[in-house]
Amino acid sequence: MNMTIQEDQWVWVVVQDPGGNEQFLGQRDDTEGISFIPIWRDKEAAAACLELLVRDKAVKYEVQAIEYKHLAPKAAEADFKLFLLDASGKVLEQIAP
Repeated sequence: MNMTIQEDQWVWVVVQDPGGNEQFLGQRDDTEGISFIPIWRDKEAAAACLELLVRDKAVKYEVQAIEYKHLAPKAAEADFKLFLLDASGKVLEQIAP
């Protein structure tokens, strides 16, 4: 159950290939068998954590804001959880939209 993010709240995500074939940057925890999209409450935390994420160095990435109510259904449709992270990459909350 999501306790810290409200439906109308804006969150920050990493977008892969902005302006092209855009998609949210997902991550995979092979130990737990979970696919997730990292989210943050503020842009600075997202930017600080960007270098910690697994990504293709040849692809452009951008931190963008999105309303939670628009992100959650897209994540659920793709069978991704949402992980609320802090600037150091620590998981604050796991959300199953």
